[in-house]
Amino acid sequence: MTPLVRWARNHPLALDALVALGVLIAMIAGSFVDPHGPEGAYVWGARTPGGLSFLLMVLGALALVFRRKAPMYVLGATAAVSVVELVTGEPRAPVVMSAVVALFTVAARTDRPTTWRVGLATMAVLTGIAMLVGPLPWYAQENLGIFAWTGMAAAAGDAVRSRRAFVQAIRERAERAERTREEEARRRVAEERLRIARDLHDVVAHHIALVNVQAGVAAHVMDKRPDQAKEALAHVREASRSALNELRATVGLLRQSGDPEAPTEPAPGLDRLDDLVATFRHAGLPVEVARGEAAAALPAAVDLAAFRVVQEALTNVRKHAGPDAKAEVSVVRVGHDVEISVLDDGPAEAPAAGHPDANGGHGLLGMRERVSALGGTLTAGPRYGGGFRVHAILPVDARTTTAGDATP
Repeated sequence: MTPLVRWARNHPLALDALVALGVLIAMIAGSFVDPHGPEGAYVWGARTPGGLSFLLMVLGALALVFRRKAPMYVLGATAAVSVVELVTGEPRAPVVMSAVVALFTVAARTDRPTTWRVGLATMAVLTGIAMLVGPLPWYAQENLGIFAWTGMAAAAGDAVRSRRAFVQAIRERAERAERTREEEARRRVAEERLRIARDLHDVVAHHIALVNVQAGVAAHVMDKRPDQAKEALAHVREASRSALNELRATVGLLRQSGDPEAPTEPAPGLDRLDDLVATFRHAGLPVEVARGEAAAALPAAVDLAAFRVVQEALTNVRKHAGPDAKAEVSVVRVGHDVEISVLDDGPAEAPAAGHPDANGGHGLLGMRERVSALGGTLTAGPRYGGGFRVHAILPVDARTTTAGDATP
């Protein structure tokens, strides 16, 4: 904003006084010009306005000083002095110029219906009086000029008002966007915590399923084979310890700034795949693993998603495929993607593992959302002849659309 614009906004009355002074100078200068010179030329000094015309020009300009405070009253006053000049002036002075400025102000500061009504009334009154009562012929160009200038004043004022309303609407939208920026930040935090909640689901579902299986084995062989029961209870203890450690690391992400002891344990990835498979083997689920050659380290978000897909798929195999099922895990790097497959040979009538409508679980839905967030694809469904298959493709250069691209 320039200093001149700032001064005009801070001193509106002084600005209106300058406008009124400029209009007065223009009216006085115009009163000395004869538009009917030789060959239609304007001749300066060919006529001199009378004392009444000077007084009317001063009164019209003085009224314009208050045009913003009372635009309708100023229009009425300038129209009145213009009518007096139109009827009595000979030669006629351009007092109507003050009414044109006042009409522009009314149109710029009121609504469109008011502009139409007041503009048409002003045009009709001033033009009609000039044509019917004034000393000039009705077809004189001065009379037609009154009609044209009042019409343009109303149109220009309406255009200014429309543009001002448009700019104001844009400014309000910008201010509203600024106010909602913090709300958007809170929304993103909520989405991030929802993603962390999915991690909690994966951790709890996996370890609780293992604890449930091993506890059942221990209860079954407690009397006849106490050594096997002790081994099963040892696996229960190990699974519960792992669950607590992962829960502590994941829930630690929900701490607010300033909370003590933030988690330092890295997020699980495919480097812990052997440990994950070992827990299922201890639970009685035979698992075979096929891995491609070692390649460059994966991004944290992709590594975590791959681990969670295998974890959730094997958990669903243990829960739904039956006690005699076997599982196969395949993790290979194909170009810029990582492909993960988890197969089992459970019965053909086994429920779709992780399907939201199967046993009330949401494992498959959670896996799909996790993979889709990284720009990958996941397919899951029964295999021909029995069993179930989960296949995920994760792009290595995945980019998520939220702030939690590398969420542990």
